[in-house]
Amino acid sequence: MRAAWYSRFGAPADVIELGEIDAPAPGPGDVRVKLAYSGVNPSDAKARAGTRPGVTKPPFDRVIPHSDGAGVIDAVGDGVDAARMGQAVWIYNGQWQRAFGTAAEYICLPAAQAVPLPGGVDPQVGAVLGIPGLTAAHTVLGGGDIAGQTILISGGAGAVGHNAVQLAKWGGARVIATCSAGSMDRVRAAGADIVLDYTDPDLAAQIMDATGGAGVARAVEVEFGVNAALLAEVMAPNGTIAAYGSGKDMTPALPFGPLLFKAIKIDITLIYILPEAERACAITHLHDALAAKALTPAIDQVFDLADCAKAHDAVMTPGRAGAVLLRI
Repeated sequence: MRAAWYSRFGAPADVIELGEIDAPAPGPGDVRVKLAYSGVNPSDAKARAGTRPGVTKPPFDRVIPHSDGAGVIDAVGDGVDAARMGQAVWIYNGQWQRAFGTAAEYICLPAAQAVPLPGGVDPQVGAVLGIPGLTAAHTVLGGGDIAGQTILISGGAGAVGHNAVQLAKWGGARVIATCSAGSMDRVRAAGADIVLDYTDPDLAAQIMDATGGAGVARAVEVEFGVNAALLAEVMAPNGTIAAYGSGKDMTPALPFGPLLFKAIKIDITLIYILPEAERACAITHLHDALAAKALTPAIDQVFDLADCAKAHDAVMTPGRAGAVLLRI
């Protein structure tokens, strides 16, 4: 099968190779998926670059990257219902703690990680339901009913944030979103009631004005470290900060006093290790929102498999308007 892989850390053009390797065979409890699309996420690019502290080489001799994807089951292992043959699916955790991900013509993985794709949903959409979709669904809806609440979503133009805005509106919340000045119209079109420039020095005051001084009940946060002080100002008492990223400041200093006296809950999400029941709930939310035509994940660029290195550059480029895919 054709695949893209790397065996050392470095810039994508320097380390990503394209070639032929043997197609995998499913083991007990596994399915094999013939992939149509592979979803490329910033975490994939960071893993290839070797940016994690103390990690000096890839965990496997050859790594086929990417955790997300969509395709059709073409083989099943022992213990898997043969009726799943031919089923359209989307994939999560394809390369999580494994050598071979979705940047290839085929992938074998546990049957549960190949989720039936709802009828009528484009496989391109299926390929972004993993990391961007599940993260948005869990951070927005994982704490229970949000109807009538005011929710703050930072980075509302990003792949996760754009999904989060749509899911929050579907859930009945009033949505305040932040983004760059050039993305405001796009975030409004996704359903945000109020859109603010995240670079505005008066951002905290604007958020409080938008809530009539009450603050926000829930914040979906992509840059927790940078925004910790702001969140302490704008959260309502007993609110929740649902944080899924802090790339610009991985060792934040927390204003504990203001957080304490508002009894703020900090809920940090790593979607790869989401407990089974919570993952099932997030999957249900995604499927229900798709069925209701309330969720349209944005896709910025689709590259051919041979251009995997370009896709890794694209997914790390600021200002992109949606997810990045490989066409397998």
